[in-house]
Amino acid sequence: MADERALDEVVTFTSDLIRIDTTNRGGGDCRERPAAEYAAARLAEAGLEPVLLERTPGRTNVVARLEGTDPSADALLVHGHLDVVPAEAADWSVHPFSGEVRDGVVWGRGAVDMKNMDAMILAVVRSWAREGVRPRRDMVIAFTADEEASAEDGSGFLADRHAHLFEGCTEGISESGAFTFHDGDGRQLYPIAAGERGTAWLKLTARGRAGHGSKVNRENAVTRLAAAITRIGEHEWPLRLTPTVRAALGELAALYGIETDLSDVDALLDKLGTAGKLVEATVRNSANPTMLDAGYKLNVIPGEAVAHVDGRYLSGAEDEFRATMDRLTGPDVDWEFAHHEVALQAPVDSPTFARMRAAVEEFAPEGHVVPYCMSGGTDAKQFSRLGITGYGFAPLKLPEGFDYQALFHGVDERVPVEALHFGVHVLDRFLRTA
Repeated sequence: MADERALDEVVTFTSDLIRIDTTNRGGGDCRERPAAEYAAARLAEAGLEPVLLERTPGRTNVVARLEGTDPSADALLVHGHLDVVPAEAADWSVHPFSGEVRDGVVWGRGAVDMKNMDAMILAVVRSWAREGVRPRRDMVIAFTADEEASAEDGSGFLADRHAHLFEGCTEGISESGAFTFHDGDGRQLYPIAAGERGTAWLKLTARGRAGHGSKVNRENAVTRLAAAITRIGEHEWPLRLTPTVRAALGELAALYGIETDLSDVDALLDKLGTAGKLVEATVRNSANPTMLDAGYKLNVIPGEAVAHVDGRYLSGAEDEFRATMDRLTGPDVDWEFAHHEVALQAPVDSPTFARMRAAVEEFAPEGHVVPYCMSGGTDAKQFSRLGITGYGFAPLKLPEGFDYQALFHGVDERVPVEALHFGVHVLDRFLRTA
């Protein structure tokens, strides 16, 4: 078990990393290097030999390998990103980059997404160095840049240009899994991610005939675009159940004593109540219009109008997504990918999933581990190019009423100290047995 010093260090490291402002606004406006240097220094103090890698100056990644005791075993990738989304200080109770520890809670941007997990990794590795512990399989540790945008300067760059550093890695773990989900009826669920929907961020362009705003214009680009995004926003996507989602529904139904009737999934989700929220966003593809840009003067009809759509598709459903977009946009609107990444699927009957389940249950015996699919995406998408199967496993034991998922990219992001301690113990136990 991780030592007492590791429990102190995970809090310190989380706070320190939050204080290093690594805001990623997209378009290359970020500098992760100070955080990367901080993480690399902590790894070096534990006897590892981290390398710092950049595609763009200041957009720094850290990679280190910890050798295991069984050279014949496949390696495990343990990764976290260093960048965070923007935060408006005026909206927060505390400054978002203060890293303040108040009443047993660490506050700041990145407290749950995902400098907490970065700190857990550092704390566990350093605890092992003090104890002389080595894992069974090689462990590659990676702290990445640019996850909150395109990942081109982060995991994409590492996978494309430095694949040799991940030699032997067949599986990986990272964010968004093994956190406490309270169902409101006294049950504590611990969802472990075994899949992600694919990313399909779209740019829509409508073209028409520019003209005076006082004249009739049947080729108005704004009208054409508005019609297309209305069709997209109102579209009812059909059910598409991946193996991970089927497994999630099956385990949840068994836990609640409900018949697993997949002929009416919406009714099943209703019966599951609050627990159904773990699954409801991943039983279909989705497409949400998010941005509009058209015109330059009120009395001028523009010749072009642009919109952006956040699309997500399930494993095996990309062709359906593309065909649906062709139909919904119609003949007067073109669409293209602004950013496109694959959907992921990981087995829930693997030895690795079983070891993650066992590690959580050891420290949360009252909890119920279930698989789930993430509605969004992580760096696991880019690392999948190297044949690495990704799981979401960043363990946190959270009190009832603590809305973990709402704090992702939200105001007053924070994490309880006790949750970090739990995470260190569970991560330590899993990695020792992985």
